[in-house]
Amino acid sequence: MTHKSLLALAISSCLLTACNSDTKTVEVIKEVEVTKEVPPAEVTQVKNVILMIGDGMGAQQVGLLEEYARRAPNSTYKSQGGKTALSKLGEIGQLGLSLNAPHGDNGSLVVDSACSATQLATGKAAGSEMIGLDSDGNIVATILEKAKAKGKATGLVSDTRITHATPAAFAAHQPHRSLEAQIAEELIASNNVDVMLSGGARVFLPADISSNTQAQQSMQDLGAPASVYKKSKRSDERNLLLEAKDNHGYTLAFDNKQLSAAQGTKLLGLFANSGMSDAIAYTACRKENTCTEPSLRDMTLKALDILSKDEDGFFLMIEGGQIDWAGHLNDTGWMLHELLRFDEAVDAVYEWVKNREDTLVIVTADHETGSFGFSYSRNNLPEAQSLNGDGMQGLDYQPNFNFGALSHLDKLYAQSGTFYNMMDRVDAGWNFDNSTGQQWSDAINEYSAFKVTPEQASAVGVRENNDYYVAGHSYLSAAQFPKVNDFKEFYVYGDETHGNLIGRALAKEQNTVWGTGTHTAAPVPVYAFGPYGVTKQFSMMQHHVEIGQKMITALVGNE
Repeated sequence: MTHKSLLALAISSCLLTACNSDTKTVEVIKEVEVTKEVPPAEVTQVKNVILMIGDGMGAQQVGLLEEYARRAPNSTYKSQGGKTALSKLGEIGQLGLSLNAPHGDNGSLVVDSACSATQLATGKAAGSEMIGLDSDGNIVATILEKAKAKGKATGLVSDTRITHATPAAFAAHQPHRSLEAQIAEELIASNNVDVMLSGGARVFLPADISSNTQAQQSMQDLGAPASVYKKSKRSDERNLLLEAKDNHGYTLAFDNKQLSAAQGTKLLGLFANSGMSDAIAYTACRKENTCTEPSLRDMTLKALDILSKDEDGFFLMIEGGQIDWAGHLNDTGWMLHELLRFDEAVDAVYEWVKNREDTLVIVTADHETGSFGFSYSRNNLPEAQSLNGDGMQGLDYQPNFNFGALSHLDKLYAQSGTFYNMMDRVDAGWNFDNSTGQQWSDAINEYSAFKVTPEQASAVGVRENNDYYVAGHSYLSAAQFPKVNDFKEFYVYGDETHGNLIGRALAKEQNTVWGTGTHTAAPVPVYAFGPYGVTKQFSMMQHHVEIGQKMITALVGNE
């Protein structure tokens, strides 16, 4: 920006004639144009905020994605120069780190998704497993609700359930994350969320949907496939989908074709009874062009299309939620596919924002899951090899340990089913009391490119008395529990722990280690794109409470 002004110069001169006393004084006025550089006013507010949450995506998980993209011999990113959308966003934006535990002196060391998302949504300290409440249990307005109050459009997208902890925390207020039926009621009745795209139809359906033919017919009339309404998790006869359509003006969608065709400014898309299909299944159906569910990228693009029509701007939260689910199961192959699916959605956002100056994009995680990492080991020690370098002094090159081959990355991508699929292969009812090492090795070897023997797999099905039995507890009430030999206190999810034991059986072949079946307190990456006056404040070590405050200020100002 330049600023121009006129400078008047007065020049007096004495004109002498032959040195006599007769003189004349002449005043000369000269106008000079001066150009001054004035720095542009710093942009500190934006019209739109897009928050992308890779649930469970710590720096270790980002490292897995980047190593695969850049160095896997058969990387699917070869045509893109090995560049992920995350790395492209990082190159044009800012990078930081964020702590995420329940905030404040009275908080805790480790966070769950509900608390973390609440802290991001409100900029306030929250307690574990709370939805939209501060640490004292008070209802706090979220960034989504504040955006709506300012006349902006709002949206929530997730590949889990729309009532799951992360999306719920932006638009509901409940004392516990498990109250998904009540969360569903809030999401519909509040009219605060214009676009909701995810799974989780089971808490929107009447309790008797599995046997009530009239209720089933109403779902068929809406265009819902049977897989979406196969069962309910409600205890009453309310059909919230009909209420959303008839009382609140939502267009409904139940598959990718209906999503693509949907019109209007209010859209509720529920594409699965519970969580949406895992990313390994998505990779397979995409290759065969047989997908019926929309991808996370598809849902993101649809949400952007609808919300961006609002002249006042919008707030949109997009969650890649099954990165976390794979991490809980210690399933590296599945987790890689989830990271790839999330990066597709990041790419859609990157292409939408890369030439804009009115939008803040934040990509982060709520926490890290599993304490994952690649590690060197004493298994499969490398053989000696001759190198031609002039520093070898006639000696062979032979490291003391196995540092992991890059071909592992392709083999992880080649996994054709999750550990849940392997468990179903052994027993569809998950009764593993009499399972054998042969059954487990057969199941693992069917889906994994890393092979195990029956002896190596024999520990997967072993059960023992549950030292942590708690009557009525949703996860710890069983008298028998899968036998975990180390860090057993950190494997908490009942029979699902057999999946973690599959991870142990595969670990030495994959050069992978996992430290827990739950979350860690590791700081998580923060990618920020938008006007520099806004994004520069994210390039630091911060806390999720501060990220929430910064986003709210950028979108709706100080209140």
